[in-house]
Amino acid sequence: MTGPVASAPGLDRRFGAYGGRYVPETLIPALDELEGAWAEARGDGGFAQELAALLRDYAGRPTPLYRARRLSEAAGRTVYLKREDLLHSGAHKLNNALGQALLAKRMGKERVIAETGAGQHGVATATACALLGLECVVYMGSEDMRRQRPNVERMGLLGAEVAPVEAGARTLKEAVSEAIRDWVTNAAGTHYVIGSAVGPAPYPALVRDLQRVIGDEARAQILAAEGRLPDRVIACVGGGSNAIGTFVAFAADADVELVGVEAAGEGIDSGRHSAPLSTGARGVLHGSLSAVMQDSDGQIVEAHSVSAGLDYPGSGPEHAHLRDSGRARYVAVTDDEAVAAFRRLCRLEGIVPALEPSHAVAWLLGAGVDAAAGRGPVTANGSEADPGGGDHHPSGGGLDLLTLSGRGDKDLAEVLELG
Repeated sequence: MTGPVASAPGLDRRFGAYGGRYVPETLIPALDELEGAWAEARGDGGFAQELAALLRDYAGRPTPLYRARRLSEAAGRTVYLKREDLLHSGAHKLNNALGQALLAKRMGKERVIAETGAGQHGVATATACALLGLECVVYMGSEDMRRQRPNVERMGLLGAEVAPVEAGARTLKEAVSEAIRDWVTNAAGTHYVIGSAVGPAPYPALVRDLQRVIGDEARAQILAAEGRLPDRVIACVGGGSNAIGTFVAFAADADVELVGVEAAGEGIDSGRHSAPLSTGARGVLHGSLSAVMQDSDGQIVEAHSVSAGLDYPGSGPEHAHLRDSGRARYVAVTDDEAVAAFRRLCRLEGIVPALEPSHAVAWLLGAGVDAAAGRGPVTANGSEADPGGGDHHPSGGGLDLLTLSGRGDKDLAEVLELG
């Protein structure tokens, strides 16, 4: 098989203890159908070629791997940015949305639903549905609609219905819950395009398969540019699709450290954050057992982040397994630190990043906490609090690859309002 999913690993239902299906019985037939359809499509060279052609000619793959010289000087390390912000529609989300929309057509589903927080997955799904002639409904919390207004307008222009969700915190968790309710009612003729590596099996594996094009490209590109693999691979993590798509290509390379950067919000100690991996959380949310923020009674805790795409109380089950196994390290960066990094990358490189990957940039530049290890502030050139940063290169050198998962047009109003 050739194409973007050619070397994808098996269709996992579990990642160590995590994953599974914690859903109403009415959804089991739909999940079985999806699992069978994806397993079949992955083995179909025609499907792979069609998807590869769309990713190349329509979406703009491969995206560049850019050596960020001024950012490197600031970080004291050589830094390459994987430029998913240059993908059509402005973020990595289109990799997954195109693949799932093609799969929906293959399954005979003419109606597609999706959830969105930052709006990028909603825009990507609306884009794919417009391209393929599918009906599209996107559920979005009304608070996220407020802070991501440009993406709401884009979805409307692309022909999607944006359904506001007023429950709870009116953010991503509530949008997912509403989309699941729709799917329970309409599963026979509707495909639910989950936007991250979360949810019941087979979604975490399906989304990883479609997003691993990021890591596969980046691995080949950095070998071509530097003749070796990076010391660290860094990506922001909410649900975790851009991160797992990047990490999976390097998971077997023991000398490559994998660093996921979550949202510490107003600070881990404040309780107002979105850092389930960094804080060791575990629970069930939206159909799978994973890293989930909950209280002592098992109730889901409300998340907080200035970044709508990271404002979610859970993460993907494969990330939870990577955390527990020690293969990946998860750290957290506050709202203020992410906004400062947003502004700094604009000035250093002439690149306006989304607030989501700004968290990863902030950690690279020395912000954040490694909460799970009980460490304090980390530094970019390897202080005692950041052993992963400096152990390989005590002099402050080293080679990093950071996935810049999206562009920041959608966040300009929010950042400017914060002053």
